[in-house]
Amino acid sequence: MRPPAILLAVPLAALTAIAPVSHSSATTAGAQSDASHDFDWEIGTWTTHVRVLRNPLSGQPPQWAEYQGTSVIKPLLNGRANFVELSVTGAAGRIEGGSLRLYNPQARQWSLNYANLRNGMLTAPVYGGFDGNRLGTFTGQDVIDGRVILVRFVITRVSAQEAHFEQSYSADGGASWEKNWDAVDTLR
Repeated sequence: MRPPAILLAVPLAALTAIAPVSHSSATTAGAQSDASHDFDWEIGTWTTHVRVLRNPLSGQPPQWAEYQGTSVIKPLLNGRANFVELSVTGAAGRIEGGSLRLYNPQARQWSLNYANLRNGMLTAPVYGGFDGNRLGTFTGQDVIDGRVILVRFVITRVSAQEAHFEQSYSADGGASWEKNWDAVDTLR
């Protein structure tokens, strides 16, 4: 998931410097494997605990908000795409949105595209894939307070019943990162 933010669209070619293509399976005889089913393990309904940094990159003490709810992941187009429905609530309010994940067979990578129902905006995608060891890394650009920053979204498949999601921002070209979103999902 991507927390609410204003995003700058970035062409796929521009991201290759910050988002090397990852592949989910080992290569054989120099051929790269198809990664179009890397998210199949996540299809289903999950209980979600989310923490969101309400003042990212502000230089102020962190102000975290916590939410609880569900993530429902549905396959699309024979597994080459899926849709995540996020609905969580907490003392700071409610987050509802959806993430459309699309597989690009030529690049052998995924794009993650988040839509926030609060403002009806679709964010710029982050691009990447899984490394074959249950770790997915996806990167892109964002704009906060008028400045362009980098975004890194990491998915860790802990087990068949648990996954962790972490998003971080970098205002210095990736030299340092500040976590602004984390979630722990447990399969129902």
